[in-house]
Amino acid sequence: MPKLSVVVPLHNVGAFAENTLRSLVRNADPDYEFLLVDDCSQDSTPWVIERWAGRLPGVKVIRHERNLGIAQARNTGIDAADGDWLTFLDGDDWYGPGHLDELVAAVEELGCDFARTDHVQVTGTERVVRRPPARTRNQVMDPRDGITPVHTETMVDYPFVWAGIYHRSLFRDGAQRFATELRTAEDRLWIWRLHLRAKSYASLGLNGVFYRRGVATSLTQIKDDRQLDFIPAYDALIKDVLRDPEADRFLPKAVRTYCAMIAFHLGKADAYEPSAAHRLRRESRAALHRMPAEVLGETLRTIDPTRSRLLRRLRDGRKAA
Repeated sequence: MPKLSVVVPLHNVGAFAENTLRSLVRNADPDYEFLLVDDCSQDSTPWVIERWAGRLPGVKVIRHERNLGIAQARNTGIDAADGDWLTFLDGDDWYGPGHLDELVAAVEELGCDFARTDHVQVTGTERVVRRPPARTRNQVMDPRDGITPVHTETMVDYPFVWAGIYHRSLFRDGAQRFATELRTAEDRLWIWRLHLRAKSYASLGLNGVFYRRGVATSLTQIKDDRQLDFIPAYDALIKDVLRDPEADRFLPKAVRTYCAMIAFHLGKADAYEPSAAHRLRRESRAALHRMPAEVLGETLRTIDPTRSRLLRRLRDGRKAA
């Protein structure tokens, strides 16, 4: 059984896959396996995979016959993984040399269920280190304590699935899979569920993951209704939290984050396709009415005035929204 499984979904990333796979080769180890999931690419991605797969020990190349989305591609990799630990890398990102060795050594020394890491955000030639908003570093903590407090950025606001490593026990019996009905925001729901279900975690001071930001083919850049999948994602989250024994503790954070996401998307609605923008306003208003009224009221009283006014007008159906 390998020590680590690296799940890499790839879809039409031919311009970047060479760099991604080269970084895997530079991190290869006989105790690691690499699961390259080609989600029915229509560009040069399959050719690049073929070119580099032979240089990776323990490689598994898996091809989808039709495009199923990143959530299913990750699930396919999870289901095929045999490692004691799992990690993820997107097909247009890359690792610095030696990153995986450092990652495995750090999490094994701590002995926790999962660990999150820093990452390097790359925008053109600019590089900025982003850190998880954890209370401490390189120390085992309770994942539930990483959800709160309500009024500050916490670990569930750091939704980068690939900036971490996860013990295989978290995935046992079909657990901790990505919601395949979501085309975007699947990572945010997944991270919340991770913090609700796991027993221990840590934040590591490693910055060997390089995240390529602003890629035109990235789902973060789309302007159609796929952006609106944050709504069913947070609806599912609210339902999860309401069923949780500590619902009173976590519901204010879930509602506040949901409201922040609605305000964020409304702020750039003019850049969306007209049909998507119209649907965003309609479905966001309905979402506000689905939220627990008392918690929503407290949220609107305590968030910043600009977002509060925007959301109140939207909820009340006033044209200014």
